[in-house]
Amino acid sequence: MKEHSGPSDAAADTDLLRRALGTFATGVTVVTVGGETPHAMTANSFTSVSLDPPLVLVCVEHSAVMHSSLLARGTFGVSVLAAHQEPVARQFASRLRPLGLAQFDAVDWRPGRLTGAPLIEGALAHLECGLWRSYDGGDHTIFVGTLLSVEKQADSDAVVFFRGRFRQLSPDLPAQR
Repeated sequence: MKEHSGPSDAAADTDLLRRALGTFATGVTVVTVGGETPHAMTANSFTSVSLDPPLVLVCVEHSAVMHSSLLARGTFGVSVLAAHQEPVARQFASRLRPLGLAQFDAVDWRPGRLTGAPLIEGALAHLECGLWRSYDGGDHTIFVGTLLSVEKQADSDAVVFFRGRFRQLSPDLPAQR
């Protein structure tokens, strides 16, 4: 078995790594926690893990307000953003927004039925989750949530993140023969 001595110089170059990983297009979500001090953050490090049991994950930087909020609350919501919701993604990605309930003043939302976590109106899907496990992931924690409720809204395009920018999917083109 070959031993690995550690990352190559290229893999240790965080700017190159960010650009290389940015070539993987991702969906964009807003992850939220409810309670006395609700909080939200834009996340593209979100994915499904398992259908049985139903699990999803989100990665949160240790220094983010969401990190301590999610640990304290133990439940969270996820709103999968539609193509027209880039301004919502920018709102919850901004470090200049107010904290607490005031950060939701600029968006339409409703509390999740089971968790009270704010869910963004007009999103493609809403998920409510209970914290199932967490794992160390370097400068992030990988939070795995078990699904408590799922709502899928009307079919429409999503906002995506690719090469460091928000993008919109193009309409389907007819298949070429």
